[in-house]
Amino acid sequence: MGIRLTSRFAAAALILLGVPSAALANVAPPPDPKPRNCKNTIPFDQWFAAFKKEAIADGVKPRTIEATIGGMTPDMGVISRDRKQGFFSQSFIQFYGRLATSSREKVGRTYLSKYAPLFARAEKEYGVPGPVITGFWALESDFGAGMGNLPVMRSLLTLAWDCRRGELFREELKAAMKIIERGYLRADEMIGSWAGELGQTQFLPQHYLNFAVDFDNDGRRDLIRDIPDIIGSTAHFINQMGWRRGEPWLEEVRLTKDLPWDQADLEIMHPRSQWAQWGVKSVSGALPADGLPASLMLPMGRNGPAFLAYQNFRVYLQWNQSLTYATTAAHLAMRMAGAPMLTKGNGQPIASLEYEEIKELQHLLTTHGFDVGEADGKIGAGTRKAVKAMQIKYNLPADSYPTPDLLAVLRAR
Repeated sequence: MGIRLTSRFAAAALILLGVPSAALANVAPPPDPKPRNCKNTIPFDQWFAAFKKEAIADGVKPRTIEATIGGMTPDMGVISRDRKQGFFSQSFIQFYGRLATSSREKVGRTYLSKYAPLFARAEKEYGVPGPVITGFWALESDFGAGMGNLPVMRSLLTLAWDCRRGELFREELKAAMKIIERGYLRADEMIGSWAGELGQTQFLPQHYLNFAVDFDNDGRRDLIRDIPDIIGSTAHFINQMGWRRGEPWLEEVRLTKDLPWDQADLEIMHPRSQWAQWGVKSVSGALPADGLPASLMLPMGRNGPAFLAYQNFRVYLQWNQSLTYATTAAHLAMRMAGAPMLTKGNGQPIASLEYEEIKELQHLLTTHGFDVGEADGKIGAGTRKAVKAMQIKYNLPADSYPTPDLLAVLRAR
């Protein structure tokens, strides 16, 4: 589920939001995917012959290629899963309720206590607090219980051949073979998700190759079974994405009714003193009126849960571009660090669109000249940006959240 940056827009947005360019150089964005309805036109045997030459030129040994994927065929079930991803079409509250469970919070707190010396060492070396690691750990694999049950090499081979994200997954497939050559894992140990992710915090092979560390000095970098390596490697990767030592990442807040809603935008940051002046308060009490910059984030609009997102929240969006996922992981980490349970907003009804209505809205926004990407029923960054522009144009509260009122206006135009 994790460590996915699915468009170049995300990288550009992160630069605008203050993520260090050096961090982005270490975690480069993948190429843009093709539409989900693309068709595979290159025969597999022809593709495999070309890929083998490419991999050898990139330093992979011929015997490794034959030992790992020689004679292997694509798994069409993997392509089907890739085409039908719908997990993030849920609302934030639905997604949060399903994944940020009390049992996962409890296990996370238990792990923080049980492995306290390892988490302390990881924070000392990389600046990343333990709850941030356990938050990802919980969502990615339920602390190792749900790493996937498919042969990763076949999944990677399939996605590398497939038309939609072949350019990305050719690199991932080569990286997986290099992991084997370096002795970190054997091919038969690479059992994971359909998307080719590995280990208890679900690293794509390139990230495994570049950021996994041997935290217990046993000669391997094992993110499947080795707890020290899992903790140290996850901290290292988060650090390389630009984590700022000693700073917060997310805070749930309460709002007044007369905020300048157009300022609720991840591309806009104000010091906390300004948010406090506008009446924003922490759910835990008064908001410090200091100069720490933060964005106001409203994943379900002005009546839903509200958060101040700090610079470190940008790392969550590098891990996974979905705002729903990133906010869930970040708030679950806050709970593991002692924050209260999520509130459901200000008590007013949250006017939301159904899946097909969101797709209709995306089509309408496209006809108005906005690039929202594929009309997939998911409220991504492009859709939110276009929604905000239309809300401003038609004098609706510009909180970037698509509502029936906005859909009705666009239908009438």
